[in-house]
Amino acid sequence: MSTPRAPAGVGIGLRHAHYEAFMAGPPGIDWIEVHSENYFGDGGYDLHVLETVRRDLPVSLHGVGLGLGSAVPLDEAHLARLARLVERIEPAVVSEHLCWGASAQGALHDLLPMPLTQASLDHLAARVAQMQDSLGRAVLIENVSTYIRFRGDAYSEAEFLASLAQRTGCGVLLDVNNLYVNQCNHGEDALAAMAALPPHVVGEIHLAGHRVSAAAVIDDHGSRVAPAVWSLYEAALARFGATPTLIEWDTAVPALDVLLDEALLARERFTRHATPHREAEVRS
Repeated sequence: MSTPRAPAGVGIGLRHAHYEAFMAGPPGIDWIEVHSENYFGDGGYDLHVLETVRRDLPVSLHGVGLGLGSAVPLDEAHLARLARLVERIEPAVVSEHLCWGASAQGALHDLLPMPLTQASLDHLAARVAQMQDSLGRAVLIENVSTYIRFRGDAYSEAEFLASLAQRTGCGVLLDVNNLYVNQCNHGEDALAAMAALPPHVVGEIHLAGHRVSAAAVIDDHGSRVAPAVWSLYEAALARFGATPTLIEWDTAVPALDVLLDEALLARERFTRHATPHREAEVRS
């Protein structure tokens, strides 16, 4: 099994609104990330753009639809399409989420929280192993924002991910904004969550905006990174080193200049605070 190596520095998500700018030449970023499912077709303009951009910039494929924790059998057709895309694009990293998203009635199109129990760990470890075997490489699994926790949880999310990495050889995609959202919604300690993750397993970091509502803090990826999240990012760099960092912005996507400005703010912190990246340890 190959070892994924995340690209160095700071990247942004490639979104349709910015295709024209990217086709004119790579902007001032180090890498890009795309949602894998948007490029499952064997042709079309989206895939043409991605194949063109990848000539200049490393690519991270970030899945949102596999639902690894679902109780139904893993969607082998989905896995096959992902494997085809991996073969075509040769990404630096492939990632998915710590969640479930399908039932016997069909896909629910959401990143739903899992009970953090031993049974869930056993189930997810088998699914991650199946995914990695199908792709012939180790993957990164991302912590998610949630709006409920289960009374029967036996692990914190970070402890669960650390155990999953130890059992399967996968790495962790650490979403710092999600840590903050869960801290606000559940009273969890984001710094303690980072401390529970061995530094060598974190292979990528995500930063994004969120929305504060009367009911909860919502992870909507629709605004600039909040000051509290920037502070947590600096703590993450101090613990995990110069880990490749992505600015995520998926709703109300702004002009490219805004994303590049956020990337610059991340790069300033990346350069000021980071030690050399401790490459995510994944077993072959």
